[in-house]
Amino acid sequence: MTHLDGLVRIVRELRVERANLVNELKHVDAALAVLGKLDGGSSYTKPRRKLSASARKRISLAQKKRWAQPRNGSKPAATTALVKRTRKISSAGKKRIAAAARVRWAKFRAAKKAV
Repeated sequence: MTHLDGLVRIVRELRVERANLVNELKHVDAALAVLGKLDGGSSYTKPRRKLSASARKRISLAQKKRWAQPRNGSKPAATTALVKRTRKISSAGKKRIAAAARVRWAKFRAAKKAV
């Protein structure tokens, strides 16, 4: 019997908690209603524009066409113009860079021996 008394007490506490939460929700709704009137409209976002069925169909077909281009191996003309060429260095330039690196490393080793 004591087990049922504990269960009844828990149910009663849950009902009290539910009543408190409902009361708090009413206060939140009232605050939203007041704040929504301050900006001149409702507290909800504005409805989105509606597209006709034919406009949605045209947009859908255009998007499918764009998706199909990479799969078919063709590339749009706009993206091919953006491809950047890689620079190539001459053999004389490579030799100058290598010589400068040897000089830097020689200075580094000399400074290391001096210490």
